[in-house]
Amino acid sequence: MNKQIRKFLILFMTLTFINACSSVYYNTMEKMGIHKRDILVSRVEKARDSQMAAKEQFSSALERFKSVVNYDGGDLEEKYEELKGELNDLEARAKDVHQRIEAVEDVAEALFDEWEQELDEYTNPRLRRLSEQKLRQTRRRYNQLIRAMKRAEAKIDPVLSPLRDEVLFLKHNLNARAISSLKGELVRIQTDVSSLVKDMQRAIDEADSFINTMEET
Repeated sequence: MNKQIRKFLILFMTLTFINACSSVYYNTMEKMGIHKRDILVSRVEKARDSQMAAKEQFSSALERFKSVVNYDGGDLEEKYEELKGELNDLEARAKDVHQRIEAVEDVAEALFDEWEQELDEYTNPRLRRLSEQKLRQTRRRYNQLIRAMKRAEAKIDPVLSPLRDEVLFLKHNLNARAISSLKGELVRIQTDVSSLVKDMQRAIDEADSFINTMEET
């Protein structure tokens, strides 16, 4: 079998399996009285909390990096280990943010697909119009939310990359002169982290607004 075709089949089967698992999960939860709408709100809350934690972690990492760059004596090995530990925590936070957003997208897609299909089941034109209007409003609010979340998410790796470089550099250059050479990177990293933190706060605010809207209706 052609390698490209084989890769495609494996990917297709994997995605089919994942989608099937999601469908089984949603159907099981619905039988328990927990609908996709409820799951969406819950996952948005978790994604919001994940971004809040990541925002705090990035702010903490920036302060840690500043303390290393502004080194004025002490154990250099200890400074390196502190920064490395901070980077490891950031990597874990970033992974959690990615997974939470994917989970939100998965249930949102399932909810909107189901909602769209069920419009055809109405016999009352007025109720169908009302439901369709509500669908458009909810989808519009969701699109605002997911755009904000993904905008912040897209800035995570570009911020992590230079921090990874700094930690790797320090691993083999634990001396005051090497640390001093990192000062030129501080302004750029500080600017990038500040931009990321602002975008994360916007995403958090959008999540709060979306949750409130869903709970009011």
